[in-house]
Amino acid sequence: MEQKINIRLSFIALLAVITVTAASVLVFYNLFRKQVTNDLKMNARLLVETNVFQRAYDSLGEDPEKLSNSSLSKLKTGDMRLTWIAEDGTVLFDNDAAASGLTNHLDRPEIQEALSTGEGESIRGSETLGMDTYYYALRLENGTVLRVSTQAHAIAGVFFTSLPIVAVIALLILGVCIMISRALSRQIMEPIEKMAEELDKTTSEPPYKELEPFVNKIRSQHVNLLEAVKTRQDFTANVSHELKTPLTAISGYAELIENGLADPESEQHIAKQIRSNADRLLQLINDTIQLSRLDNGDMNRSNEEFDLYETASECCRNLAVSAKQSNILLTCDGRPVTIRGDEELVKEMIENLVQNGLRYNNAGGYVRVSVRREDGSAVLSVRDNGLGIEKEKQSHVFERFYRVDKSRSRRSGGTGLGLAIVKHIAEIHNADIELDSAPGIGTEISVYFPEKIRDSGDVRVSTTSKSEKVSEE
Repeated sequence: MEQKINIRLSFIALLAVITVTAASVLVFYNLFRKQVTNDLKMNARLLVETNVFQRAYDSLGEDPEKLSNSSLSKLKTGDMRLTWIAEDGTVLFDNDAAASGLTNHLDRPEIQEALSTGEGESIRGSETLGMDTYYYALRLENGTVLRVSTQAHAIAGVFFTSLPIVAVIALLILGVCIMISRALSRQIMEPIEKMAEELDKTTSEPPYKELEPFVNKIRSQHVNLLEAVKTRQDFTANVSHELKTPLTAISGYAELIENGLADPESEQHIAKQIRSNADRLLQLINDTIQLSRLDNGDMNRSNEEFDLYETASECCRNLAVSAKQSNILLTCDGRPVTIRGDEELVKEMIENLVQNGLRYNNAGGYVRVSVRREDGSAVLSVRDNGLGIEKEKQSHVFERFYRVDKSRSRRSGGTGLGLAIVKHIAEIHNADIELDSAPGIGTEISVYFPEKIRDSGDVRVSTTSKSEKVSEE
């Protein structure tokens, strides 16, 4: 970055030098042109005031041969060319060439202007010589026209003549600018580099006010990254711990059979325990894989309209046998409500919520699934009259591997990942989750699907306590 700053500042300095040089040449060239023209005017008027042309005209007439031998030829004009022209454009006298050999000058713009207004001027350039010829014509009292002219460098010639000096000055200025740019870039970069070293220190202030949004964003991303790393480490540790329990049980029961320590009466019990732990292990693996895929977005998601009530009814029918085995009444009511999203993921969400209600319930209890529209949102609600959740634990229930009752969860086949999966699916569908629970009364989890898709963001999970016991309607 420092090198880029140096290069850009040097480029700006070079561009400034070229621009100033070009502008200076143009300004001074215009001043030069005005000066040359003014000198020609002054010389022409001085010549007229000497009356030399009037005397020559009165004494010798208009015969060009006589005029060329008169006192006019003795005028000292230096580099200035002198031409005397009659009213009809005939050249009467020229101090640089024989008048008889010159063509009629009536078509010259400065002559026409002088005859009509009293004076005229023009500039004609020569591309081959790189010179400009300046003309100034003045009409005399006798009607003739005196024209004076001189040559000077054209603007290109002026520029190339001054180019060596300009190049030396430009190199000097460029060198100074490079040194200044290096010092300036170091002065700019040092506080930024120091800030980068102290990025973890939230108390350190950015060196420049303009960097505050950038620094805050970087620090926020840094904190999020650290949290993500910690979450992944915790997740890995929890997975290892959760896998260890069923594997240890399976290994222990298999060892009993291998060593012949299991009597025929207990073989059925051992086989049942092995199958139960294998099922739990398989469920844990499936939930872990699904949660990982939801985290990484590593899955093809559909985005189509479907009836939330119909989907909820199908899930309840699929789980009716499990509810009957647990002696729990499972019902579904509501009205058709259309939402847009991935129906398979929403099915998984509903099944996890229902299974959670069945798992943490008592025999003879109920789990009620309802679908309704509320304030422009499609609301899925799963209510049970089971164990309920204490207020201080409610904010943790959507964390991975968190269990309100660990022993009961393991006995019932829970992995501790169900509600974490629910939260992720809600985030994918831009839905909010609301938890309402109280110990001994039950739990209600409501998912609010937006009527229109919003920008993705963290799911909102709010918890409230029940003020009265929920009773079955």
